[in-house]
Amino acid sequence: MVSSSFGIASLPRGRLLAEMSLWSADLARMAEDMKRIDPYTDIYHLDAADGHFSPAFLLFPDLVAAIRRNTTRPLHVHLMVEDAILLDQVKQFAEAGASIISVHAENANADEALALIGSLGLVPGIVLQLHTPAGAAKIYLERIGVLTFLGTRIGVKGQSLDSSATARLREARIMIDGKGPKHRILLAADGGIRENTVPDLYASGADTVVMGSLALNAPDLAARMAWVRAHAGRAQ
Repeated sequence: MVSSSFGIASLPRGRLLAEMSLWSADLARMAEDMKRIDPYTDIYHLDAADGHFSPAFLLFPDLVAAIRRNTTRPLHVHLMVEDAILLDQVKQFAEAGASIISVHAENANADEALALIGSLGLVPGIVLQLHTPAGAAKIYLERIGVLTFLGTRIGVKGQSLDSSATARLREARIMIDGKGPKHRILLAADGGIRENTVPDLYASGADTVVMGSLALNAPDLAARMAWVRAHAGRAQ
């Protein structure tokens, strides 16, 4: 199982990473969609939401376990759930085969959740919503491998990138680079990922972008992914 041995250091360096969101996949044909995109995928992004913390109901542990059986790529579970069930959800998704589990800085028990994720041998991550100042991430940098900034409102598909997104990424990039090269933290941009936004997100410091329809609905997937991977040159 990838989850027990995966580390951020094992991911490619020097180019933009492709983090494929399976929220945009055809749930009835998940295995087929995954077979098509797997050669181009660095990380799978799996949104899990309870309908309360986020307005959507999204992927559940049994489905993640099925996804795990179809790939050896790392699985990044993004938990959008209320405090009362957060720790139990961490355990369930860890058992299902997650490699990375990210929780929200807005969760009151985020510290406890990060400690649990690490104790289970997984990579912990933190996610910030648009209304949370970028500087709020600073206290977590010693404990995480992935820092994700939402560029749209939580749990709603098809939105345009918020005007604050690139400035927030630049602030986060400065914080991460200040930690030095020994502790690799991926900076992820999630939401509003379009052909016209990827260059600015990369220029603002993103190491990985959470791609949904941009990849899954591409008329020429190979050409689209060659374009994504051409965003290269920043040391990570």
